[in-house]
Amino acid sequence: MSLKIVVLAKQVPDTRNVGKDAMTPEGTVNRAALPAIFNPDDLNALEQALRLKEQNPGSTVGVLTMGPPRAGEIIRQGLYRGADTGWLLTDRLFAGADTLATSYALSTAIKKIGKVDIVLGGRQAIDGDTAQVGPQVAQKLGLNQVTYAEEILGIKDGVATIRRRIDGGQETVQVPLPVLITVNGTAAPCRPQNVKLVMKYKYATCPMERPENDPRANLYAERDYLTLNQWSVADVDGDPSQCGLAGSPTKVKTVQNIVFQAKESKTLTASDADIDGIVKELLQEKIIG
Repeated sequence: MSLKIVVLAKQVPDTRNVGKDAMTPEGTVNRAALPAIFNPDDLNALEQALRLKEQNPGSTVGVLTMGPPRAGEIIRQGLYRGADTGWLLTDRLFAGADTLATSYALSTAIKKIGKVDIVLGGRQAIDGDTAQVGPQVAQKLGLNQVTYAEEILGIKDGVATIRRRIDGGQETVQVPLPVLITVNGTAAPCRPQNVKLVMKYKYATCPMERPENDPRANLYAERDYLTLNQWSVADVDGDPSQCGLAGSPTKVKTVQNIVFQAKESKTLTASDADIDGIVKELLQEKIIG
């Protein structure tokens, strides 16, 4: 069966190998000092979507993201790997969104896209680690949901069979479509970018990414696939009071940097006496036991 698949993706600061400039004096992530990347778990989700597309002829994959105009790069990276289209939610009213406002914005966009069979997203984003947005989108849309997925084993008669990772092992579940699935970072890594697709879509942009006197204006007029979908709050019939800061009940009272410093260290050998001694000390300090 042909499927309409939407992948939720986010452009995030690369916090995996942070240096001294990664944090601001206030203790928040210094986004200006960190490179922006495709959220790793979302790449795992994209790979599952592309596999479904290959297994089900006639299926399409679209990448949905929210952010400033530069976030259009996430859509291009999806196109380079085999996605068919993409949508960028960009509007000042979306700025400052917490998970609740983000899920609201994404759900309004999915409603506008319409008749989606499968929504896929990473389990969580590395700039927040909340793992809340996917389940919240499912709740707002009234979709079935499966979390912690590692592989979509197949789709048959409108039912998806999914292997998911749980505490202590794995389980296989079946769920009727439409469904929202969040994918673990332990799932198969995403395929590399395809050279032919890079050449085809390298000039694909959202209207807000283009300079006023764009030298490629004629190219965009000739090739409509190079114009990426760009939606505002009004375009998705969103309620401004539920978007961005206005729709974000999360409040940060204070932020502190905590640095753990070892006051002393001990060097132990593999001898029975040293091992017996450290175990007794940990028991006495009630660290273990």
